[in-house]
Amino acid sequence: QVQLVESGGGLVQAGDSLRLSCAASGRTFECLSVGWFRQAPGKEREFMTAIRWAGGSTYYADSVKGRFTISRDIAKSTVYLQMDSLKPEDTAVYYCAAKRSPGSVVSTTGYTFWGQGTQVTVSS
Repeated sequence: QVQLVESGGGLVQAGDSLRLSCAASGRTFECLSVGWFRQAPGKEREFMTAIRWAGGSTYYADSVKGRFTISRDIAKSTVYLQMDSLKPEDTAVYYCAAKRSPGSVVSTTGYTFWGQGTQVTVSS
């Protein structure tokens, strides 16, 4: 099993920045990739970004490309999501997730382990 704990969410104003953290514990060596997703009220959970644990390749949804940056600290088993130029439409619960299988990082169905989520609210 792998446990994921997100932190760093909060209430900010449009244009501000936030950095979310996803701390992993347990059998982390099983994880090939870690992704960030978000879910706004009444909407489906959507892919934001992901990083391959080995090699560090990154992937971004078009909606956040250029504003969000994913990174990892292997020694700390932690993945970060730096969010800049936040907009009210970025308001959502943000989840990190880990997958053990290779292949696409975009679909939620490929991820085995999920964190509890952290709320991000961006006021206008």
